[in-house]
Amino acid sequence: MFPKGFLWGASTSAYQVEGAAYEDGKKASQQDIINKDSFQKYGFATADVASDEYHHYKEDVALMKECGFSSYRFSIAWARIFPDGNGEPNPKGVQYYHNLIHELKAAGIEPIVTMYHYDCPWALVEKYGGWLNRQIVDDFAKYAEFLVKEYGKEVRIWTTINEQSIIVQYWTQKCYIPEELLDGNHNQLRYQINHYMNLCHAIACNLVHTYVPDGIVGAALGYSCIYPLTSRPEDCMAMQNAQALRNDYYTDIYFKGIYNKAADTYLKEHGLAPVIENGDMDLIASGTSDFLALNYYASECAKACPADGKIQIQWSGVNRSGKKGDISGFETHPGFYQMCKNPNLDTTDWDWAIDPTGMEYMLRDLYNRYNKPLMITENGLGAYDTLTEDGKIHDSYRIDYLREHIRAMKRAIDKGVEVISYNPWSAIDLLSTSNGVKKRYGLIYVDRTDDDPKNCARIRKDSFYWYKKVIASNAEDLT
Repeated sequence: MFPKGFLWGASTSAYQVEGAAYEDGKKASQQDIINKDSFQKYGFATADVASDEYHHYKEDVALMKECGFSSYRFSIAWARIFPDGNGEPNPKGVQYYHNLIHELKAAGIEPIVTMYHYDCPWALVEKYGGWLNRQIVDDFAKYAEFLVKEYGKEVRIWTTINEQSIIVQYWTQKCYIPEELLDGNHNQLRYQINHYMNLCHAIACNLVHTYVPDGIVGAALGYSCIYPLTSRPEDCMAMQNAQALRNDYYTDIYFKGIYNKAADTYLKEHGLAPVIENGDMDLIASGTSDFLALNYYASECAKACPADGKIQIQWSGVNRSGKKGDISGFETHPGFYQMCKNPNLDTTDWDWAIDPTGMEYMLRDLYNRYNKPLMITENGLGAYDTLTEDGKIHDSYRIDYLREHIRAMKRAIDKGVEVISYNPWSAIDLLSTSNGVKKRYGLIYVDRTDDDPKNCARIRKDSFYWYKKVIASNAEDLT
């Protein structure tokens, strides 16, 4: 059995579901601008309408209640609260989240609130470069303080910044980076952005502990366990190197207050390490995390990579077509590691390895390392869904994926791992950061296409009805 009081639900993020991008006082975020560019380049939907949850939130919460949710993880749009990133709050934006939280609480659903999910106010990007400038730390601190004071009486569980590791790996999809910084000579900025986010995370943790008496707080980290390609010692060392730079570099900050030594040494050797000012590490160490939230979709694989001068540093590839094998490349750090396809695992159409056992591996490994409670705040299958003529979506493939990951999570719990919640991605279909709306994740279908938002009608998928049964039985019935 899953523990009594285990939180079942699902997740979304503001810019991917809300829409109303320029309504009721909200101004643009960097994701509004980035997604306009993606629409022009690839035909992927903009964030202007997304899934239109801003106008459908009561319907969506009713569907969550029907499914049996006891939690809903969502993010607050910084530019809806502070349209210019700072200054006076926007009353209609502030009220929207009060309305959403009240609706959730009335339905018996615990709100799990993420402070930041990629959507830096565009006004701050125009003013000083957004996350490229240390000024962002002060502005984020004021934003976070407003959130915990405004909503802290109703929100107990907080996550700070979503997926710092993914922001480093895919910085142009998660941040607005000017073209003049994309020539390969400015990759140190990836880790500088991450350092600023670490300062913000610590500040946010301290704020929650100060203003929310029973509150708990942690980061939501994009995480993949990493296997060696073979048992050859050099591949096993490459795996350890990849683990240090892609995972431990973030988790050691949250729970030890230090940068992982192996990763930090590598970054310094290659001119990639962040500039750290006096007092920064003391601030970071002060920001105690109560748990770690994890966004797990796939495991990764690493192999040895020679430092012979023929191979240059490359960053994570992406598949935009949704055709297996179209990934643009694999992250490579010569002399340290190279990521590669795992020949033992099948993948999604977007080349993400399908590995439920990796969920158990991740949970057990992290709990052994840090002995802190864990949450799953994202886990799901992006796929092409077909709406049948009679208005059904038969997504057995999603059910299979979620079932095996829940079983893996249960095996970890049976081995003593403390897991608080399961909030798969996503509650409803939404705008994928790099693949538009055709790549669907939701338990609930949103009837729209990339080029036509239609009326965003909600339709329960087969996975919705299956998940309802899972929740009602506390995962005793997974058939």
